[in-house]
Amino acid sequence: MTRYDLIVIGAGPAGLSAAAEAASHGLRVAVFDENARPGGQLFKQIHKFFGSKEHKAKIRGYDIGAELLGEAESLGVKVFLNAPVVGLYAGKEVAVNLGDEGMARFKGDTVVVATGASENMVTFDGWTLPGVMGAGAAQTMMNINRVRPGDRVLMLGSGNVGLVVGFQLLQAGCELVAVVDAAPRVGGYGVHASKLARCGVPFYLSHTIIRAEGGDRVTGVVVGRTDSRWNIVPGTEKRFDADTICIAVGLSPSTRLAQMAGCEMYDPAQGGGKLPVCDELTGETSIPGIYCSGDVSGIEEASSAMIEGRMSGAAVAHRLGYMDGREFERRLEGLERSLASLREGMFAPKNRGKTFEKTDEGFDIAAGLLGNGYLSDTEALRYPGVKSLPGIHPVIECTQNIPCNPCQDACPKGCIAVGANIVSLPVVNESAKCIGCGQCVASCSGQAVFLVNEDAGGGWATITAPYEFIPLPGKGESGRALDRAGNTICESEVVDVRVSPAFDHTCLLTFRVPKSECGRARFWKRGER
Repeated sequence: MTRYDLIVIGAGPAGLSAAAEAASHGLRVAVFDENARPGGQLFKQIHKFFGSKEHKAKIRGYDIGAELLGEAESLGVKVFLNAPVVGLYAGKEVAVNLGDEGMARFKGDTVVVATGASENMVTFDGWTLPGVMGAGAAQTMMNINRVRPGDRVLMLGSGNVGLVVGFQLLQAGCELVAVVDAAPRVGGYGVHASKLARCGVPFYLSHTIIRAEGGDRVTGVVVGRTDSRWNIVPGTEKRFDADTICIAVGLSPSTRLAQMAGCEMYDPAQGGGKLPVCDELTGETSIPGIYCSGDVSGIEEASSAMIEGRMSGAAVAHRLGYMDGREFERRLEGLERSLASLREGMFAPKNRGKTFEKTDEGFDIAAGLLGNGYLSDTEALRYPGVKSLPGIHPVIECTQNIPCNPCQDACPKGCIAVGANIVSLPVVNESAKCIGCGQCVASCSGQAVFLVNEDAGGGWATITAPYEFIPLPGKGESGRALDRAGNTICESEVVDVRVSPAFDHTCLLTFRVPKSECGRARFWKRGER
């Protein structure tokens, strides 16, 4: 039986981070994963991450995955792929299916369980038809296999997964016919919802799917409005032509191996199945030497999972004598601070369901963006960065306390300030001189920063907006300017298209509109009205 200092189950963000951290201190580490390639969710995440520099902010998930995998390989981590772990025992032995080589057992002095989570599903008439799939499956088809999941897609669920995958469906050339959610409010970040809204995607909140239509595949879907008790209100049915239904209604931690090993479990207050009892920082379970990191111990973002993995890897190194107590304490303190900064703000696990004085405005304005399509002059003055300024200047439509600050770091002239607390709302420094470089527009992970020039001459204003669709429009091309709800405002001409390696695949598209419309126009689209 082959022995390792550390066996990691799962080659996702938490598992690879734990493996790299432990191996950096000299441990002999093996990682087992059931998939054909390592990286977990990272390699299908084509969007830019939130957070700060230390959290890999404004870097796309697949680049983070490549960096993490390269680090693990350079440190001598042994990665076994197509190798599902089918057994984990209290003695820290694992049973692995090696395919043609048959079953094998490995012994670890320590084990980190980083098995992630699986998608939840909901049932409705026709839910087993081909064309009904999890949003994660659609994301894999698009971003890994380069296959469009369908032509006309309806998304059920307005959490971050549903919103992010919905935007990626548009990028892949699909038509997103609607985002439907039984809750009365958008569940994910307002900036993600706004990206979809200004592309013209309708939101049906307090609605759910009644049935999918079709014989051998999905051909349509019927939704209806829900009341306060989640029952369908008669007479509110609405049908959409669709060939695909994506389900994004949450994730459930994959805890089967932790339970098999005999780890103590508990029922979290929010429901969703049992979770392992873990040390708050290191992830050590009730069985000494067995740790749980990442989504298996509670659903969070990939950025948090990577830090948790580092914590578990450092704890393993300390436990086995590869780190002394003082070094371990310093390392853990730094990681704890980094993790704590991600767990602040309105979307933090500890804050879900709470009300915050600052963030109430965020909810209101996010709802206003979707419902009204624009901000009134009076409303706009209540929010930082929205009011009129002379010349070219950034307009920031990030209105929720999301842990993120790349816009502050990107500006070479100090036009944008977030401050030391990365969940603070960004503020435009009116005394700073914007040079129109566009770094803030390209760096914003939520695509919520725009450059507005109300003095473009001849009664025109220009809007510089992030653009991540192909093919790119050309300078001088005519199209339509759309407002925040995707409604056509006026005809609009592209006056500049900027692409730079520094922008990392975010094009800066500058289009002109009448000066009177510069407060409303936020997206440009090809074609006539």
